[in-house]
Amino acid sequence: MPLWIDTPAALQAHFEAKPARIGLDTEFIRERTYWPQLALVQIAIERDGEDEPTILLVDPLRPGMTQALAPILADTAILKLVHSPSEDLVAFKHACGVVPKPLFDTQQAAALAGIGGGLGYQKLVEQLTGVALPKGETRSDWMRRPLSPSQLEYAADDVRHLFAMHDALDGQLGQLGRRQWLAEDAARTVVNAENEAPERWPHLSMRSAQFLDRPAQQRLLRLLRWRDGYARDSDKPRSWILDNELAVAIARQAPTDRDALQRQIEAHPKAPRKLVDAIWAALSAPLADEDQAPDAGIAETRDKQRLRQLQDAVAGRSAALGLPDGVLASRRWLEALLDHGEWPDALSGWRRAALEPALAPLLAPPAGAG
Repeated sequence: MPLWIDTPAALQAHFEAKPARIGLDTEFIRERTYWPQLALVQIAIERDGEDEPTILLVDPLRPGMTQALAPILADTAILKLVHSPSEDLVAFKHACGVVPKPLFDTQQAAALAGIGGGLGYQKLVEQLTGVALPKGETRSDWMRRPLSPSQLEYAADDVRHLFAMHDALDGQLGQLGRRQWLAEDAARTVVNAENEAPERWPHLSMRSAQFLDRPAQQRLLRLLRWRDGYARDSDKPRSWILDNELAVAIARQAPTDRDALQRQIEAHPKAPRKLVDAIWAALSAPLADEDQAPDAGIAETRDKQRLRQLQDAVAGRSAALGLPDGVLASRRWLEALLDHGEWPDALSGWRRAALEPALAPLLAPPAGAG
């Protein structure tokens, strides 16, 4: 049976003898907030002489619990076994002030071992251990107290098998000589979570921005940067502040004054009427770096033949290494490489070493080009 832990003393008692590794997972809610709200923390601990791990279900809603979790999460002598942890890391950073490290991500380990890319926890558990887990409580209200017996069992299952998965995957990575690959990816995941910040060029991810002229793209960038900052500070979803459709419409039409902006906002069914002044201020204030912003329309002029050549070369290297599609390099990373001529951080380390011999000839300027 999992143990319900709702006092710092009870949690600390289980770490008087420091474990070498723990299984770690969370349940969180993010439907009405910008930041994921930490609702439950699951920790699996190995005990000598016991076949089953001890599973702690830690209540972060109780006073002092997030502070008690922080030193455990930050302890680099304890390896944290996780599965696809990106949002969990954001939840920990926001609630506890730290990002867990070091990590062993079983989803990424399975990809690097050639088992499959982006595998869900249940599927990977069954593939590695033969245990079929029930789906159960995926849409539960994890903020309610007390949690139901089915919720408690579902939460415990999320860490129950991480030790067996780690043993199997680490062994396969060792045979392939790829443990360092996973360590690099895990370290990058931690750094990205520790330095989590709004995207610098959020307009690039909006398809409709491709059809705006340069001044309109700059206005859109101002609005999106303001929206991200406001959403983070107020802990509200971005779409509650200013939805994409309205942001693009305002950027395209360029209201001449505040009154024109207000009329435009009031005509929109999801208008943030109380924020007219703030939106007008953001729209009217040029950003210091907006002249450096990449053109969202670059996709229309990108050399699609060269992109296809890069994709084919990556596919060839992936096949040679036995890696699932998308693990070695995503289309987005290749587009960044092609558009800017510089290797993005995501393609550093072992990925660049694996790809550069194949991609460098395709990135070289055509013969005779000045």
